[in-house]
Order: sequence, then C-alpha cells, then structure tokens
Amino acid sequence: MHKWKIGLGTGVAVVAAAAIVFAYQRGSHLLSESAGASPNPAAFAMPVPVTKVVQKTIPIYLDYSARTEAIRQISLQAKIAGYVQKQHVADGADVKKDDLLYTIDPRDFQAALDSAKAQLERNKAALDYARGNLERGASLASSGYLDKNTFEQRNSALRQAQAALAIDEAAVRTGEINLSYTEIRAPFPGRLGRNQASTGALLTTGNSTLNTLVQLDPIYITFNPSETDIAAIEGARSKGKIEVQVFLSGETKPRYSGELTFLDNTVDRSTGTIVARATIANTDMTLLPGQYVRIRLAVREQPNALLVPHVALGSSQLGKYVYVVGKDNKADMRLVSLGPSDGDLISVEKGVAAGDQIISGNLQKIGPGSLVQPLPH
Repeated sequence: MHKWKIGLGTGVAVVAAAAIVFAYQRGSHLLSESAGASPNPAAFAMPVPVTKVVQKTIPIYLDYSARTEAIRQISLQAKIAGYVQKQHVADGADVKKDDLLYTIDPRDFQAALDSAKAQLERNKAALDYARGNLERGASLASSGYLDKNTFEQRNSALRQAQAALAIDEAAVRTGEINLSYTEIRAPFPGRLGRNQASTGALLTTGNSTLNTLVQLDPIYITFNPSETDIAAIEGARSKGKIEVQVFLSGETKPRYSGELTFLDNTVDRSTGTIVARATIANTDMTLLPGQYVRIRLAVREQPNALLVPHVALGSSQLGKYVYVVGKDNKADMRLVSLGPSDGDLISVEKGVAAGDQIISGNLQKIGPGSLVQPLPH
C-alpha cells in the first residue's frame, strides 16, 4: 500500500511537469506569431494648413483715439425783443443756408418802418421846396432885389433839409434791418437741436436762445499725438497731404476718410501731447459732435516687409512665436519680433524669412518637432 502511494505521486508530478512545458511552448509559439503579424505602426502626421511668408511694401500708420467736433456751432438768439410767432422747421431737422427757422411778431417793426418812410417822403418835399427857394433867391440876389442875409438863410434851410433827408434815409434802413431780424434764418447748412422757445414766448434782446444749429458736413476729428510722434507726422506733412481714416467704435474697416488739416504749435507740458485735427467729409451726417472714434494716419511706407497671418501667431512666456514647416516636415517653433499690421497680416521684423511655410491652423495640436502634413491654405 505504501509503495502504491509513492508511485502514484511520482506519476502526478511527471504529468504536471509535462503540462507546464507544453504551456510554455504554446505561449512562445503564439507570441512569435503575434510579433510576425503586427509590426510597429508609422508615426502620425498632423494635417495643418500652411501659407508662405508674404513680402511686399506696406503703409505705416499711427493710430489714436479721437473725438468729433463741429466746425461751426451756434446758439440762435433774437437780436430784437418780441413774441415768437412761428417755428417753421421741426426740431432736429437738417436745414440749408438761409432757410427760414423762426418768425418773431413783425407788426411793431413794420409800423416803425412805415413811419420812417413817411417821414422820409415829407422831408423830400421840404428839400425840394428849399432847393427851389434858394434858386429863386440866387436870381434875386444877383439883381440886387434880395439882401445877403436872406439869401444865406435860404442856403442854410437847404442844407438842413438835406441833413434831415439823410437822417430819414438812415431811419428807413434801420427799420428795414429791425424788420429783417423778425425772421431768423440759418446762417449755414446744418442740423437744428431742440426748440427752447415755444410759440408765443416773449424774447428779450441777446438773452433768449431759440435753438442751436451745428454744421455736420464737413466735421473735425480732434486727437492728441504724443510728442514722440511729432517728427513722423511733420516728416509726412513735408511730403504732402496726410491721409486719415476714421473707424467707428467696434468696427475694423474705416467708415470715413479725410486729411490732417491742423497741428498745434505748443506741446502740453502736463501730458506730453499736442492737439491735432483732421477734416472729414460727413455727407450722410451720421457723425455727430462729441462722438468717440479711432483715427489712423498714413505717415510712410515700409518696403519689403515680411508678413504672416495674425491667426498663425502663438504666445508663450518667451514671447510671440510662429510654427514653420521645417526639415522632414517637422514643426519648427520660431520666436518673432512683430511690426505694424496690414489687414489680416502682420509684419515680422525678426524670426522668419521669405519663402518660409507658416503653419496657420491646428496650432493647439502640435508642438516643437511634431510631424506635420502641410495642406494648402
């Protein structure tokens, strides 16, 4: 019985060892098959849009915040006292030069003018009589029938009648002027403001404002260049007119254009800036005085500038950079020094060369040395 147990244990050990050997051989065979069927895959190349560096001459601009300013802005006031009879133009209306805006009750002034004209006619008759009387006296005095004193009195009466007539003529002109003041007309084309004197209101001389009138076309754009920009602006002015472009708030394309027309002669010591002004055509009258805008001055041109798209720029702690398709289609990071913009492009003063292929998309999916697949932009 004991011998039988020993033989049985030896048989089990042999079977177990054979199973282990078989399993090892089977695993090795499967591993070698797997290695032969699945070789290492090739590295993945990220598709990226690319664009070549653009080389061309670009304009150099100076940009400023600015404010619009009316060329002419006045308060419409009465030069005579009287009641407002009628407002002929609605508040906020655009008017032309000499348009009738308000009428002041003209009856008192018409009566004064009529009286002055009547006085003029009366004194004309007196002058005619004095002139005829003097002519008759001259004939009598030459014949000795009129004494010298009486002749001189007739001569004096003629001169007094002439003076009275001159006074009457001046009174008529004054009456006509005062009557014309009852009609308040636009001294220049522009836009009315809000009415400040209702119909029937009594106006006093020089103290009663009826409305305001501002000229909108053309209009001034006032801005403040720094003293460091004065040399560039003066250099551009010496070569001719400086063109300016005006951008409204939130817009990226200029809405208006004009030219620089004024540069002050003194720099403000407290701010280090100088007052400058451009004149802008405002034919649609959409710019209003006091409005904030941005203004751009073209001061010179830069030839052979190297330009890349704004969207190709990245930013890191080291500064701005772009990716260039390098050797073996690997992304090459280039730190760049930037210059002025030209629309969707920006000039690069250092870091790229003409002919470089700039990666302009999928920047967040690549890094320095990444394998890329260039795609036409």
